[in-house]
Amino acid sequence: MKRRDILKNLAIVPVAGLVGNDFTKADNKADKTDWIPKKEAIPGVYPTTSPLNLCIRSGHLVFLSGIGGWYANRRKEPGDIKVQIASALTDMKNQLEKAGTSMANVLKVHMTLADPNKNLAPLNEVYGTFFPDPKPARSFSGSLPELMGRDGVLVQIDCIAYID
Repeated sequence: MKRRDILKNLAIVPVAGLVGNDFTKADNKADKTDWIPKKEAIPGVYPTTSPLNLCIRSGHLVFLSGIGGWYANRRKEPGDIKVQIASALTDMKNQLEKAGTSMANVLKVHMTLADPNKNLAPLNEVYGTFFPDPKPARSFSGSLPELMGRDGVLVQIDCIAYID
């Protein structure tokens, strides 16, 4: 008989626990489904005719889209990978500062790199000088130079940073 009484009491406990809980409020569901993240476009440092946004802020996060290593309207010659990564990271730094953050707050970097077997080591020499420790997490994708979107571009970089 004791065992039967224990089982009856266990069956009642979960139901009794829900009575005073927030799950019984009808308006609780509406609160969760009405939430929409804020999304603000931050104007680019350089004028562009692109239909894309270079920089989006959402809450305390900033998302920077692909910054190429060479733009013909800014520099006559494409340069080597060291010149291009320095250029791309300088553009990234300027855009992050315009958005209200800095290179110190970069959490994640992704790069697309032309001919990585040739270009990764010299890229790393320059890359490390742009970020204080701890450096952000980083990944890269390799590509053939002719698949980089424009002739002469050796690197494209994007990142996610936070704002204090």
